[in-house]
Amino acid sequence: MSVPTLLRDGLIGTGDWMLGSLDQLGRFSLLVVRTFRVIGRRHFPFRETVRQFESITVRSSTIVLITALFTGMVLALQTATALGRFGAKPYTGSFVGLAFILELGPVLTALVVAGRVGAGITAEIGSMAVSEQVDAIRALGADPVQKLVLPRMLAATLGLPLLTMLSNLLGIAGGLVIASQSGIGPHFYYQSVVNVVTLSDLINGLVKTLAFGWIIAMVACYQGLSTTGGTVGVGRATTRTVVMSSIAVLVSDFFLTKVILML
Repeated sequence: MSVPTLLRDGLIGTGDWMLGSLDQLGRFSLLVVRTFRVIGRRHFPFRETVRQFESITVRSSTIVLITALFTGMVLALQTATALGRFGAKPYTGSFVGLAFILELGPVLTALVVAGRVGAGITAEIGSMAVSEQVDAIRALGADPVQKLVLPRMLAATLGLPLLTMLSNLLGIAGGLVIASQSGIGPHFYYQSVVNVVTLSDLINGLVKTLAFGWIIAMVACYQGLSTTGGTVGVGRATTRTVVMSSIAVLVSDFFLTKVILML
């Protein structure tokens, strides 16, 4: 195959990819607009929102807290060892507290929820889409966005900050356990965290989780509603949700942090 042919095929493939990406972005934007429009409609799905809140927040708490606990313990162990080389081991609590409140707590919680909840939402809605249950909802005169998307979006957006607060507490507590074994008194560890971490730090971290929860839910619902191809398509949509929502969380974390620091 000649070089001009390879170049032409490459340009065609790139163009097709860009057009497909723009099409997906447009469809996603339309779903976002429709979701915000149905918030103020009559017959708000309160019961379904509460059920989704329980599913997303309560049932995700175990894996989130285990992740936070051992991450805090590992972080404190590494930090105490590294700072000990410079005689700064007593400041382990300050480092662990700031790291968890500002970044580790919000981001780790969002990634865990994206893997568990995002995949579950896509699998649930995707199964309904390929079995024509979503079409049945439309045939009955109901709006699938109001019935399926809105409750999950609200539950994830409101539930992720609560999970993050628990994650912060347990991560810092895990660091306390290791710090105590490294010769740092519990009271000194607590004071070093309180003296360094401010209320604005806590609020900044929690504000980001609102965006993370919204991103995870909307990506998962969009992928679920767009699922085609039977059970194989459901599996592919689930994989796309985990990958896309995780990348979106990490990218948005950077830009949100930049904006918050500029305010």
